Amino acid sequence: MNAKTYKKLIAKQLDQDFKSAVEIVEIPISKPAGDELLIQNKFAGVNGGFDTLLCRGDVPYVNLIPPFDLGVEAVGKVVAMGENVKDFQIGDVVVTTARGGGYREYQVIHANLALKVQEATPELLTLMPTGVSALVALEQVGEMKSNEVVLVTAAAGGTGHIAVQLAKLGGNHVIGTCSSEAKAKLLRELGCDRIINYRTENLNQVLKQEYPNGINLIFECVGKAVFDTCVENLAVRGRLVVVGFISEYANNVEEITQPRIYQQLFWKAVSVRGFLMPHYKEYMAEARDRLLNLFYTNKLKVAVDPTQFQGIGSIPDAVEYLLSGQNCGKVIVKF
Repeated sequence: MNAKTYKKLIAKQLDQDFKSAVEIVEIPISKPAGDELLIQNKFAGVNGGFDTLLCRGDVPYVNLIPPFDLGVEAVGKVVAMGENVKDFQIGDVVVTTARGGGYREYQVIHANLALKVQEATPELLTLMPTGVSALVALEQVGEMKSNEVVLVTAAAGGTGHIAVQLAKLGGNHVIGTCSSEAKAKLLRELGCDRIINYRTENLNQVLKQEYPNGINLIFECVGKAVFDTCVENLAVRGRLVVVGFISEYANNVEEITQPRIYQQLFWKAVSVRGFLMPHYKEYMAEARDRLLNLFYTNKLKVAVDPTQFQGIGSIPDAVEYLLSGQNCGKVIVKF
């Protein structure tokens, strides 16, 4: 390791616009303490929604005062370690999911927070924490069963395409929504039973005509009118899991005036449930191990968006690209 300094992306201020909120800084590389690893990041996963909300100060479970570090998931190689570290060696490949550890060329982290993996590939960043979130949301919050009708919105995205496969592996009929033929092609390859391109078909009409008994489980991450349509089309005792609302991440929250939602929930005994991974930490380790096993045994396909983003300076463009809805699979930055 010859480098003395490295670059990272920080939030210099709270701002509605991600590009205006961030800047690149260069700082000295720290020496790891006794129980720590120094990792050279090779790839970072882009979480455009979380990044944007964080920079707006809209994430209620963290109270950050600028400047603060950004980025969560990363895969890289161990280049140095503290004297107390026993379970790692120089050159080991690890995945990390610590807030602030992603959008930087190097990171120092406690050894307990790193997971050893086979090789430094971007596909791993679709599984952790994105795929872990999909699995826990479907099983623990959505109470996914077999022989149900499951709807996944934004189904060709980083989280959605994993949710589609998990629902299929669970023995369900899966509907996926998307916005382009390229995304529909990916969903066909993943075994999606009904693909609804909302630019060419009306979601509400399709659901009412083809699924008159309603949808048992909905994995919803779009928000706005899509959310309203999903609630309206739940089956008796159906469950809708809110895993995000990407349509509002880059915009001001939409003001709405309509009847209160309990009118729709009560008569069909349906439920709307929020999911946020930090509130379900106890399920992470088992979900992570199961996903890695599915991936390494070729039972789970991982889609990485082919658009190339290289280096710290490309991160704002990568966030903007993800929020624009153009991506097929996980958006990755290479260092």
